Amino acid sequence: MPNNLSKKQIILDLSREQGLQRVRENDMRRIQAGVRLRLANNGGASLSYIATVLREAGIPVDYRDRFSDPAMEEPYASRLKGVLQFADLVSAETSLHTLYNIFREYREASDREGTSLVRSVVVKGKERAASLARNPRISPQKRQEKQEIAQWFHVWLETTDLFFDWLELRKQSEEFQNRFTNHRERTSTNTPSRKC
Repeated sequence: MPNNLSKKQIILDLSREQGLQRVRENDMRRIQAGVRLRLANNGGASLSYIATVLREAGIPVDYRDRFSDPAMEEPYASRLKGVLQFADLVSAETSLHTLYNIFREYREASDREGTSLVRSVVVKGKERAASLARNPRISPQKRQEKQEIAQWFHVWLETTDLFFDWLELRKQSEEFQNRFTNHRERTSTNTPSRKC
């Protein structure tokens, strides 16, 4: 008899059945095994996916890797949720503009936790993009794009206030234009304005 529950629902049910108030890595491995059992041959769930599902449900999770979302409390969680996007160069640039504006706001308010969380989101983006750039199952063109995006995230982290000046120079470079000719045409009309 097939199980009609989603992976997400199975994870939440297993955590409830185990009575978990705070989830540690060994708890997540038990949940992971339970998901595999309930889904039989229909797959499992990664630890990072389990951590993300549980955090979204408000359950504290003591686990960190490059793919799971960093633990955040309100008001940071709702403010930063879904801001990190890098499906392509345009969405990555838009995301970095948004993150910069949030970062600046937190910095001006001397909110160290806020600025630290924004940086952790950018670190996660850099690590995910770099991982995708190394994935042989992804097309060479997409891998090249993810490598470029990982570089953007890296430069943003190193020189946050100068990043957009650097990015404009980068996009004007011959190397960039040769590698990403379609991007140049799209960004000329889609580049968001940065608050100053």
